[in-house]
Amino acid sequence: MLPTAQPFDSARLHFRPLTAADAPGMFALDSDPAVHRYLGGVGGQMVSELSQSADTIAFIQAQYAATGIGRWAVLLRDTGEFMGWAGLKLVAGPINGQHDFYDLGYRFRPQFWGQGYGFEAAQAWLDHGFQTLKLPRICAYADAENVGSRRILAKIGLREGNEFLEGGTRCVWYEAAAPGLTKAT
Repeated sequence: MLPTAQPFDSARLHFRPLTAADAPGMFALDSDPAVHRYLGGVGGQMVSELSQSADTIAFIQAQYAATGIGRWAVLLRDTGEFMGWAGLKLVAGPINGQHDFYDLGYRFRPQFWGQGYGFEAAQAWLDHGFQTLKLPRICAYADAENVGSRRILAKIGLREGNEFLEGGTRCVWYEAAAPGLTKAT
């Protein structure tokens, strides 16, 4: 299990573990059809009740307890507004033939798209994973049609890998080894 991580900031964002109080923000995020456009079989179902968001948060909190890591709330530093989530989670797999890997992910409400927040969050979590958590490898995958997310993953330095199907959705694999390691395995 990883050491307990403390909340941290990037230039414009604050990252902290999700709490029950985040349920309305999670509901706004996961009930929005635009957010689900590229999630298909890889990002969970669209929610229709606040209790579903509360259940998602409880599930993520169980991941914190079991593995020491999971997706965290992303707040706009200037206002404290809930923007979405980002972070790393341990995935048992198999996904794309991979087992027991740390997956980098992020999801934001549409009003925060196109302003560099996804890149900032992804970069912050990649750095946090390698520098603070001392992970040897970080992976990610995205819907093959999600050009914006794929651009972010490449821009932060994850190497594009193969295409594969996950939940009936055509996805592209990405990964990076910790600085100083010769290649991701």
